[in-house]
Amino acid sequence: MTEPSSDTEVVGVDATEPASPATSNQGRTIPPLPRIFAVANQKGGVGKTTTTVNLGAALADLGYRVLVVDLDPQGNASTGLGINIRGLQASMYDVILSDVPIEDCIEASSVRNLFVAPASLDLAVSLLALQDVNDVPGLLIQIRRALRPDGLFLGALAGQGTLSELRDSLLAAETEIYGGASPRVSPFVDVRDAGALLQRAGFALPVADVETVTVRYDDMFALLRDLRAMGATNILADRARRPVSKRFFLRAAEIYAKRHADPDGRIRATFAFVWLSGWAPHASQQKPLKPGSAAMSLAEILGRTED
Repeated sequence: MTEPSSDTEVVGVDATEPASPATSNQGRTIPPLPRIFAVANQKGGVGKTTTTVNLGAALADLGYRVLVVDLDPQGNASTGLGINIRGLQASMYDVILSDVPIEDCIEASSVRNLFVAPASLDLAVSLLALQDVNDVPGLLIQIRRALRPDGLFLGALAGQGTLSELRDSLLAAETEIYGGASPRVSPFVDVRDAGALLQRAGFALPVADVETVTVRYDDMFALLRDLRAMGATNILADRARRPVSKRFFLRAAEIYAKRHADPDGRIRATFAFVWLSGWAPHASQQKPLKPGSAAMSLAEILGRTED
């Protein structure tokens, strides 16, 4: 059963060598007709993995020896059949990239006659999506739990300082016209807090860094068109529901041009990208020495004498 799209599983049915005795669980005789079933769809989330798991289990219940080969990096078919993908010694990742024999990674499932060549999650990547997640700490914990030991997480999200000029201009215009303001630009995480979240989630060797990019536009409305095209409109639950007037946007554009424009009249928009990396813990990773275990002092390394 093959799925040549975002998630892929292969089901091989060995009908020439059915489970002993050569009858189904219901006592029916099994004809020696080996088969490979394929389920394919270009779209994700349409039930390919569910179909694969259920069909494999049904064939196994009929007495066939069934092998599900899970090539989905998320390992959904493997976990659906009761395989702990974090405790694997070998997976299809190793079969494909390291020429490990497939026989070395086959695991028995909880279903009689049904076996799995499981997938594992060695790399998780999130690019500019975490800033729209309500529970970032919880998501990072789930990612760390899903990774196999020594698996790597890489992420990038909008950080503190992003769209600070737009935030300032909208706040000033709304306060001036309506006497108060509602949130119109999402809050963004500080790079130090992002690193702390990696530690809280249990990642080893966490690293957080920030990269600031300044983009220039003709005016505020050109920036807003870009944000709308990115799907980055206001999604805050606490935003004001009342319609705003044309006057509000015109005044915000005036303030933006007055406070955040270059000498040539073009406005600046700041985007701060926080880059994250962390590893699922593993015994082979480097670890800090215990306090007091150093064989040489820092003063000796610097060639100085201690007072």
